[in-house]
Amino acid sequence: MPASDWMFWGLVLLSASTSLLTAIAGAGGGAVLIAMLALVLPAPAIIPVHGVVQMGSNVGRTVLAWRHIDWFTVAWFVPFGLLGTTVGSLLLVQFPAPLLQLCIALFLLYLTWGPKLPQLVLGKAGLACGGLITGFISLFVGASGPVVAAFIKSRFSERMTTVATFAATMSMQHAPKALVFGLAGFVFKDWLLLIAAMMAAGFIGTWVGLKWLKRISNHRFNQIFRWVITLLALRLLWVAFDAFIPALSGITS
Repeated sequence: MPASDWMFWGLVLLSASTSLLTAIAGAGGGAVLIAMLALVLPAPAIIPVHGVVQMGSNVGRTVLAWRHIDWFTVAWFVPFGLLGTTVGSLLLVQFPAPLLQLCIALFLLYLTWGPKLPQLVLGKAGLACGGLITGFISLFVGASGPVVAAFIKSRFSERMTTVATFAATMSMQHAPKALVFGLAGFVFKDWLLLIAAMMAAGFIGTWVGLKWLKRISNHRFNQIFRWVITLLALRLLWVAFDAFIPALSGITS
């Protein structure tokens, strides 16, 4: 087992909690999970473990809420998201991470608090562009879920449709990660027990979270979603400015 007992069960509990958070709030669980994984796992294992666990969590949410999925959104968003990831992989070294984090944070705040997106953006062309953009930036930030969630939320006001469609979209975006990291040499078998336990706990958290979600109103869900996305955007702003300040100090000194 690649972690001590307390760490192992702590991560299992964390997986259940973050899956519950995403099921209730519509987003946020993946960002919290990767932030905590970064504190306890070896650097080479963080993104592979996170990607596979998140894939399991989203697949579970997709299965449990499949009746509410808007397949039109999934069909247009996912292929262009994969194309955006491919393009991003070719330009990976050309974009400063703090600048991109700043742009993402401002984009999230606009989607959350700005005027409603025009109908053109919510159609086929908008979905294709949204897929390209979010797929592209997924390589630059640890968890692209909040951006995808905010974009999908701009299309729907019904909570179950938002959560289910987001889960289906992210399931397909996370799926290639296992193959990519496996081909790159990451030894998944050393982490299978932890991954399996976290995926099982995530399914339980998702099941409980969806039960709670059905009991709250769309208005309450929209409020929770808005503030979760806002907090994640503010965290990105903090990280970006924290990286910019030393750079600016070096220029002015």
